Amino acid sequence: MTTAVSLALLIPVGYLLGSIPFGLVVGLLKGVDPRQAGSGNIGATNIGRLLGLRYFWLVFVLDLLKSLLPMLFAAWLVSRNGGSFTHPVAGVEIYLLWLGVGLAAILGHMFSPFLGFKGGKGVATSAGVLLGLFPYYTFPGLLSIGIFIIVFFIWRYISLASVIGVVCFPVIYLICGLINHWPIFSQQLPLLIAAVLVALLIVLKHRTNLVRLRAGTEHRLGRPG
Repeated sequence: MTTAVSLALLIPVGYLLGSIPFGLVVGLLKGVDPRQAGSGNIGATNIGRLLGLRYFWLVFVLDLLKSLLPMLFAAWLVSRNGGSFTHPVAGVEIYLLWLGVGLAAILGHMFSPFLGFKGGKGVATSAGVLLGLFPYYTFPGLLSIGIFIIVFFIWRYISLASVIGVVCFPVIYLICGLINHWPIFSQQLPLLIAAVLVALLIVLKHRTNLVRLRAGTEHRLGRPG
């Protein structure tokens, strides 16, 4: 089996892993249905609001791993077969398949078949993709995560930090690419397009949060409601 075929088969696996609603599972195990409480979302933020900060981190890490692990496994497959994501002949094909594994996990989280193709907002799962797509997404991703942390500790709004962090990521990726002379407008163009599209999806998923932020009624992590 070729590397390309192996990665292509890993894409639906990434989607299925991404679609596992860990927030719902953790909530139900603790006797709470997050779909019927708090903001009604299955993500880490609502779980943290309902069950406490340690459960926020538990769900956040689980949602991150369900994209990070298939990304790392894809990288291992390519390395084991002596291939390269930037091979001059098959580079674009391999790049698209590797990226497809991560995007499938994000889409699985946002549109889970176990939840009637509804789901979470994709922040933690997207972070797993950023960390897994080394080095091109990883370094800009770490900077974006740093911005997320700074914004959160200043204003204490997970939603605000998430939106600002994801909007900053494509810009940081573009700047890093220009500084490091990456082929961001040729071979790596799919990475730039994917970064913009995922950021837009996450912002759209946060549209009700943005309305509440503007009205001054958005909840902070750890507060009831």
